[in-house]
Amino acid sequence: MSKLFSAFGLAVSAVVLTCLPAAAQTKVTNEGISATEIVIGTHQDLSGPIKGWGVPVSNGMKMAVEEVNAAGGINGRKIRLVVEDSGYDPKKAVLASQKLIERDKIFAMVGPMGSPTVLAAQDILLDAGVLQLFPLTAAEFTFKFDPAKPQERLKFNNLLPYIESTRAALKYMIEAKNFKKPCIMHQDDEYGKNVLDGFNQQLAAMKMQPASITSYKRGASDFSAQVAKMKSDGCDLVVLGAVLREPIGTMSEAKKLGWDVTFLGATPVNVLEVPALGKEVVEGLYSASNFEIPYEDTAKGKVKDWLVNYKKMFNADANTQAIIGYNAVMTFAHYANKAGKDLTGQKMLDALESGDKFQDIFNSPPTVFSKTNHLATTITQVQQVKNGRWVLVKDNLMF
Repeated sequence: MSKLFSAFGLAVSAVVLTCLPAAAQTKVTNEGISATEIVIGTHQDLSGPIKGWGVPVSNGMKMAVEEVNAAGGINGRKIRLVVEDSGYDPKKAVLASQKLIERDKIFAMVGPMGSPTVLAAQDILLDAGVLQLFPLTAAEFTFKFDPAKPQERLKFNNLLPYIESTRAALKYMIEAKNFKKPCIMHQDDEYGKNVLDGFNQQLAAMKMQPASITSYKRGASDFSAQVAKMKSDGCDLVVLGAVLREPIGTMSEAKKLGWDVTFLGATPVNVLEVPALGKEVVEGLYSASNFEIPYEDTAKGKVKDWLVNYKKMFNADANTQAIIGYNAVMTFAHYANKAGKDLTGQKMLDALESGDKFQDIFNSPPTVFSKTNHLATTITQVQQVKNGRWVLVKDNLMF
């Protein structure tokens, strides 16, 4: 009898061991793939406080889809992009994601916009087995994953992360300019917290203390209290965990007070609209960045052609945001092509984790992922506004 129970126990153990790998497998959807098309979705701010990001990002994505499809698609399948407006509102982003999953049956979410909005909807995507690819936020939650939670393997990011880029840019600025009293003003959400974390981590590594830490509500337009506090605290360098309008408002307030201080923006500040709208107010502003911003009168080759084609399509000048949206789709297309004609969710995941490199036309650092690393790069530049244009100051920075 004891032998019987022993044999039974061994048999049960074998079954359990056999089932364990299956239980740990990542579930990846095969929805959105037909003989003729691949359906991808995105949610952007097309009407809210950062529509200056959302509109050109979605334009860049549309341009890439048109280009890929005109060249024959992905192994014969055309991409169909479904764009939803989140208004930079987490609740709307959740509803948009549910609609894209349940009604549109998307294969992947590509380039969704914003830290609070992406975070709010992320678990819905992962639970449904939908890949979350290259979101327009570089917050850590978009690429760090727990190997014990198989669904978290569905997250990949090709943007420069806020913590690492803030650290690299801040380190360079302090060492190059000998600042003694750095401080920070950040947006009070997941994005701003990441910039704050980078700021605090780098100061700790350099055995320095922040002179001042202040925040503002997302969508705020009055920064007089924050600027007055930072001035009274004696800051000589202000890191801005801001987006687009806030750097202009903050620097304008500093000028009103006659406060001559150096400003360093996190990567979302590095957009054409800041010098275009801020004009002389933002002259001298520094920013962390991922790649040099191309200008039509100085660009060459494929980049020049791309800028001209974008203007023809949308009757507007291309900008950083348009490039990032374009690259999100082109990166997706690269790995979907690598996954082969018999495209499945699992084959797409394997292609992404294969170590194969994607190089864009803008000379950004190459995109490459692995089974253990779902972040493409941490190499940082610092740029500065000079005579109304972003100019490269230093590249190939790490912390």
